[in-house]
Amino acid sequence: MRRLKSFKKEKEGSEHNIPNGSSLTLLQRRIITSVSIITVVGSILLTAPAWTFALLITFFIVLGLNEYFLLIQRKDIGVNRKLGIALGVIVALATYFDYRIPYEWFFVFIPVICLTIFIVQFTKKDNGSILSISTILFGLVYVSWFLSFFIRLRNMPELGTELLRRQLIAFLILVTKSGDIGAYLVGMKFGRHKLIPRISPKKTIEGMLGGLLLSILVALSSHLFLPSFSLLRLLILGFVLGALAQVGDLSESLIKRDCGTKDSGNTLPGIGGILDSIDSLLFTAPAMYFYIKVFM
Repeated sequence: MRRLKSFKKEKEGSEHNIPNGSSLTLLQRRIITSVSIITVVGSILLTAPAWTFALLITFFIVLGLNEYFLLIQRKDIGVNRKLGIALGVIVALATYFDYRIPYEWFFVFIPVICLTIFIVQFTKKDNGSILSISTILFGLVYVSWFLSFFIRLRNMPELGTELLRRQLIAFLILVTKSGDIGAYLVGMKFGRHKLIPRISPKKTIEGMLGGLLLSILVALSSHLFLPSFSLLRLLILGFVLGALAQVGDLSESLIKRDCGTKDSGNTLPGIGGILDSIDSLLFTAPAMYFYIKVFM
């Protein structure tokens, strides 16, 4: 009951767009935070070597997994958070070294992770083993494995040049996050029809369409720095990535709704937690990778 009251209080505060104890509106805080993140990540993307980029992604994985396991603990599910985060880091490192070790070893690594989780679970005395094991494995796939596709993209030999790898990652982030921005702005201004109110009461059909349209427009405008990509290919990528960005946002909302909270954390002012910031990228990064693998 206390959790429900707290959730209602958070929701009421967000609807007035003015966080408690701050003179900045929610939109202003979102803009400041987003620009700061884009500046930092963009600087690392454009200047740092591949191993530094991998460390940055691993850092986001650690923060994202930490928030995910804290959400799970709200459901009174006994989960070993430290073990889950440690295994998540190993997933990221294994991804980075995937092109430097025999390919078959990566598939040995998956059953080893499962075996480790079961052995640790042997030491616990509670009866929630199935839920605990399942939530750890899901977290590793949902956060660590999906986000690790950024590391794969950064190291793809199929892309040839270092410049093209950086450009495609920049393209992926711009198209995905522009969908978030478009959905928020259009939904706030013109939103009338609820999308899936039981999952996210504030998301609207108009916002979803606005986000998808902006993703497509940004993808088409990327022809300026991706001249080798035809406008048709950019249109397809804009639509697919924009749609998956919306699905990723809704998917995290589904998890948060089940856990009885509005945000995954309060790390980023105006946005929420790290998981709130990367949720749309969790599905678009694997999609971009497999698109390049299959069609390029």
